[in-house]
Amino acid sequence: MRSFASDNNSTVHPKVMDAIVNVNEGHVIAYGGDSDEWPDWTTRNATKMVEQLFARKSVALFTFNGTGSNTMALQLLTRPYHIIFTATTGHIAVDECGAPAKATGCTIREIPTPDGKLTPELLQSHMKNFGVEHHSQPGAIYVSQCTELGTIYTPEELTALCDFAHKYGMKVHLDGARIANAAVALGKSIDEVSGACGVDTMVLGGTKNGLMGAECVVVFDPSLEMEARYARKQACQLASKMRYLSAQFEAYLEGDLWHKCALHANEMAKILANELSKKPYVHFTQKVESNQLFLTLPKEVSQELNKHFYFYYWNEDAGEIRLVTSHDTTEEDIAQLINCLP
Repeated sequence: MRSFASDNNSTVHPKVMDAIVNVNEGHVIAYGGDSDEWPDWTTRNATKMVEQLFARKSVALFTFNGTGSNTMALQLLTRPYHIIFTATTGHIAVDECGAPAKATGCTIREIPTPDGKLTPELLQSHMKNFGVEHHSQPGAIYVSQCTELGTIYTPEELTALCDFAHKYGMKVHLDGARIANAAVALGKSIDEVSGACGVDTMVLGGTKNGLMGAECVVVFDPSLEMEARYARKQACQLASKMRYLSAQFEAYLEGDLWHKCALHANEMAKILANELSKKPYVHFTQKVESNQLFLTLPKEVSQELNKHFYFYYWNEDAGEIRLVTSHDTTEEDIAQLINCLP
């Protein structure tokens, strides 16, 4: 059964698989091998490739997964008396089993949004009680690019949010699990939709876009490098056989494979959205801006479709489902899904 449930369900891109196999030879010092006498050249090269994506000086640290990466970054930016603001639909509020709250000790304050995007206007009323020891202090803002509703922050929107946060002494962490899809959709570089906007830390995602299982936490304050390394270890995100993570990013960034995979996923989403829009009973609940589609179907239609394709109910009471395309989604997959609809 083919899946439109998540881009996590997709295959590993063949070039990434080849890269993993190619480094599977000989012995290499563990944990990234930062010894000058016996360096892990794969990790050194991949680290340099990531850091060269950004105009600002940065530190790139490879990790296993998204939840651990977000937890690591937020732990780095906050103290237990802080508040971390997120959209109600934010990944740290919905899908991470309280890991960021447990690891940081912070209060996670959820802000309702119509489209998954935070704005200075939505946050303004929460900017209070600064310096009052009886109250948790505003400390950080969590955003995702793309959002959990498939929408995308423009560079102007994200810059305004970062400026707002820094005005109040807060930090901004960007969850870039689908950062490639956002950059491609806007016709921008990865930097233009993340680092250049002023975020303090980010996750450069890869698992959802063709990697086997690798992410990268990017810290835009080199003075925090050692603290970030300790935070990575405490978040259980320091890989012993680091070369197998690093090799994935080498393949991902070489020849802009990240761009090709995300472009294909986004294009498949557009084709799927166009075909679905021809059905009079289909109603989109969010703009289709990336590789995620949110729409409502009559219950009997979604139940029948679920017999042939795996997808998630987003709001089952409202009949809302989520469909996600991937780097390996084909037009045949889309045609088969459409053919299952009346």
